[in-house]
Amino acid sequence: MAQKIAIGSQSFSSIIENNCFFIDKTSLIKDWWENYDSVTLITRPRRFGKTLNMDMINCFFSNKYEGRSDLFENLEIWKDEKYREMQGKYPVIFFSFAGIKEKTYESAVYRMCNKIRELYVSNSFLLESPALLKSEKKNFEEYLEKIDERDLPDAINRLCYFLSGHYKKNKVIVLLDEYDTPLQEAYINGYWDEMSGLIRSLFNNTFKTNIYLDRAILTGITRVSKESMFSDLNNLKVASVSSNIYSKYFGFTEDEVFEAMDKFGYTNKDEVKSWYDGFTIGNEKDIYNPWSIINFLDEGVLKPYWSNTSSNGLAGKLIMQGDEEVKSDFEDLLNGKTIKKKLDEDIVFSQLDEDMNAVWSLLSASGYLKIKSRDFDIYELEIVNYEVMQMFNNMVNRWFTSKPVKYNKLIKTLLNGEIEDLNEYMNDLTISIISSFDTGKDTNEKQLPERFYHGFVLGLLVELRDRYVLQSNRESGAGRYDIMLIPKNIKEDNALIIEFKVIRRNRGEKGLEDTLKNALEQIEQKQYSRFLTDLGVPKEHILKYGFAFEGKEVLVGLKTTSNE
Repeated sequence: MAQKIAIGSQSFSSIIENNCFFIDKTSLIKDWWENYDSVTLITRPRRFGKTLNMDMINCFFSNKYEGRSDLFENLEIWKDEKYREMQGKYPVIFFSFAGIKEKTYESAVYRMCNKIRELYVSNSFLLESPALLKSEKKNFEEYLEKIDERDLPDAINRLCYFLSGHYKKNKVIVLLDEYDTPLQEAYINGYWDEMSGLIRSLFNNTFKTNIYLDRAILTGITRVSKESMFSDLNNLKVASVSSNIYSKYFGFTEDEVFEAMDKFGYTNKDEVKSWYDGFTIGNEKDIYNPWSIINFLDEGVLKPYWSNTSSNGLAGKLIMQGDEEVKSDFEDLLNGKTIKKKLDEDIVFSQLDEDMNAVWSLLSASGYLKIKSRDFDIYELEIVNYEVMQMFNNMVNRWFTSKPVKYNKLIKTLLNGEIEDLNEYMNDLTISIISSFDTGKDTNEKQLPERFYHGFVLGLLVELRDRYVLQSNRESGAGRYDIMLIPKNIKEDNALIIEFKVIRRNRGEKGLEDTLKNALEQIEQKQYSRFLTDLGVPKEHILKYGFAFEGKEVLVGLKTTSNE
């Protein structure tokens, strides 16, 4: 029977029972068990098979699946007689924080308490256990009825105690999927301190002081620093994207992708590689995102699948509210260039607003950037693949399409030299972009045009990528910003030169008209248009713009061959 493709299924048993497409990763079970690590943290980007692998491990060890040899008998793990005897022999607690995406601390705690209470409901058979004392059953009923913030730190520890008491022979395996989702949401929504303190207590009681714990696995996107989250866990084994351990078990290798394409009759391997390849896990290169590949195998269409699976809120927040260097580096990345940065895999969320290297560390851990080369502690980074490039383009587009001014109308007036409408649109947009790209810290009037500039350049870069090559040159401190838009079709499209200037009354500028005049004169004095004419752009197709700023007010002027 031909295999079906189950989009979005994270149930291992359902995939196997229904003969759905599955790449065998069951050797992970053996490798993990034989490493004998007490607590293992595995970090991988979104949609990289973490949840399916965790469910696979749950189905293998959990005594709720005892006797289910049919799930594994055709897979790699079943070749080892020792592991056949282990299937279905352990009490397992398996839960996920993936859905804890709340805007307030109170609602996040409420959701977490309900999530843990569901574990008690699923194990309510313990109320009939002859191994538990009457007082223990009463305690279990209290957790079963309600769990609040005070109960949360001890709740998993107590459930391990009850399960261990019932089964006697084996201690408990704990599997926590997407452990860092509530932490990321807490950072985005401003309740990091409260949430990190709560989860630190939960983790200490569950993974450190829990004598009823056999082993545990946590998965997540980021490796939150030990100081802020795992300070009490000296028994933690970390398998990050830079680690060789478990490197083949999350994500698809190129051989696995190409074999699957052969099976489903696809031949465009070079295109698929360009779109979805680019991830590196440890020493394993050419790792593909499983979500994108599965969707491609199902639809046969090359498009951004992975980038549409979440709002990418943290990435957007960090880039939008980053400083001048962050936005400049992001512009280079969108232009297909590389940037060089120091990276630290331990993410300290409290430092993301101040430490710009922490921004790139998080974006790398999240799978948006890949390491091209390394020189000691300096990493050369670039956007992973074409799919992620499209995700960033769409993210920038959303920044502008949500503005009061229709950005596409502004672009049209800019390209056509419609100066009156351009001034109207530009003044509306200036206020909007400055507000959106403002970090709210240490902002002064001199920084406002710079904030507008970076947003404006990113918008131009994304909106006009198909028609233009954008070049920019920035000078910090002097208030001078230059943009050049070079048309790919020099016979039909106008070329643009844009000079930005902030009003400087100490050089005799009494108003924005004087600043604008100086900006336009600088274009002529520096002979910027010569570069364009040397490329073959007709002089009459070169639009020379001056942008003069005073705070949030802007005045735009235009010079063409006809008005020189």
